[in-house]
Amino acid sequence: MENLRLHGLPAEPDGFELKARKATALRIFTAALATETNTFSPICIDKRAFEASLYAPPGKHPETPTLCTAPITVGRRVTAEKGWHLIEGTAAWADPAGLVNRHTYEILRDEILGQLSAALPVDAVVLGLHGAMVADGYEDTEGDLLKRVREIVGPEVLVCVELDPHSHLTEKRVAAADFFVFFKEFPHTDFVDRAEDLWRIAVDTLEGRVRPVMSVFDCGMIDVFPTSREPMRSFVDKLMRIEREDPDVLSLSVVHGFMAGDVPEMGTKMVAVTNGRPEKGQALARELGLELFAKRGTFRMPEIDERQAVAEAIAAPAGPVVIADMWDNPGGGTAGDATVVLEELIANGVTDAAIGTIWDPMAVQICMAAGEGAEIPLRFGAKSAPGTGSPIDGTVKVMRLVRNAEMRFGESFAPFGDAAHIQYRGIDIILNSTRAQSFDPSLFSVMGIDPRAKKILVVKSTNHFYASFSKIASQILYCSAGTPYPNDPAKTPYRRARRDIWPIASGPHAPEHGAA
Repeated sequence: MENLRLHGLPAEPDGFELKARKATALRIFTAALATETNTFSPICIDKRAFEASLYAPPGKHPETPTLCTAPITVGRRVTAEKGWHLIEGTAAWADPAGLVNRHTYEILRDEILGQLSAALPVDAVVLGLHGAMVADGYEDTEGDLLKRVREIVGPEVLVCVELDPHSHLTEKRVAAADFFVFFKEFPHTDFVDRAEDLWRIAVDTLEGRVRPVMSVFDCGMIDVFPTSREPMRSFVDKLMRIEREDPDVLSLSVVHGFMAGDVPEMGTKMVAVTNGRPEKGQALARELGLELFAKRGTFRMPEIDERQAVAEAIAAPAGPVVIADMWDNPGGGTAGDATVVLEELIANGVTDAAIGTIWDPMAVQICMAAGEGAEIPLRFGAKSAPGTGSPIDGTVKVMRLVRNAEMRFGESFAPFGDAAHIQYRGIDIILNSTRAQSFDPSLFSVMGIDPRAKKILVVKSTNHFYASFSKIASQILYCSAGTPYPNDPAKTPYRRARRDIWPIASGPHAPEHGAA
């Protein structure tokens, strides 16, 4: 899968042409549409899910970005500095879940496409997408959207996109766009930096200094690639070093793939964007992709079960010990309502602990009605699916109630909805109504819990928590508890995903073909 269509600009325009371009303010359209779809999740989403997380019509997007909307906020600054005209379309983001309602996707897609049509003529389209959205009837929503964008603007207009690496890179997407830039870091601490890269390449293209071309290598695998540890840390550092030192290389990205997305083109890809050097880009993408393949199976964090995690946390000389309930991660599309680790804490008589969070909108409503200070009987948690533990029944004390609660996430904020801080058997528990993974210790402090004062903190996140919680943790334990998420591709009952990649295919193999 290789994009050989060069953007229709000369590599070195003459002075007259550059002067003419600078004299005319370019028109650039930007918008965002994003969510991450776990096709195994029972939680289908409609427009209400976008409204709960982010739905911003033109002119309503806040100053801070929300992950996939960074091209909008960065674009405001860049176009203002250049004296260009930025036309903002709708920005919509829903926290990861299951299938997107077909009508919802079509409404949001057509809203953005209508805004683009109304903005014509434009010189470029700069978008923020996720890359792993699946809607009912649309296995490749981003490919569908980009194909329609290209049909509207024609072949000569620059189309570029920033995406999350936990995505599916399809042939349809590559054919429709000039270039992609993906986040490099997991946890995704660099979404603003990568938006800066996207705009830098776009500006250089529009002003005639570069001609971006994408080369893609299929790595023949699916894995988990945390950049907070080796060997992925060094690999990403290597990518950035090549970008700095090789003037032909405009951008390098690893598309991690998303193992919970049962779609035909699921898997890890390597993307090289070069300045009009497709052969060099293909060779580099292949070299780097084979390096990834050679290290398959060594990237994931060491995982322990809930019994070992709680035992090690209890035995630790100091806290806070952070237990990451890594597969009950709302950021991967699960409900985030598992009680497996909580049950183990209770069984061991632990009291100096806090849980953030357990998703249970009905329990939150009950606590809101009861009021702060009330002691009430409550059933909470483990309602979404098998493999998430058992609902907890008992008398709880309502400690604090917060409407429209938010936690920090890098330069942005992540909402977790109306929330209740309850105490049960001496354990502090946050119940939330909007699913969100645990990004930052402010999750606890906004609910009246001092995270530094607790011996044990339980968070629902695979690795995004690491950037912030590692600053306060005495120890971090990655816990694989229950079966809320399809985290072993060799055993996952895929129906649509390809069967020829590691570890789905039996036995080791190497990707033979250079491009997918």
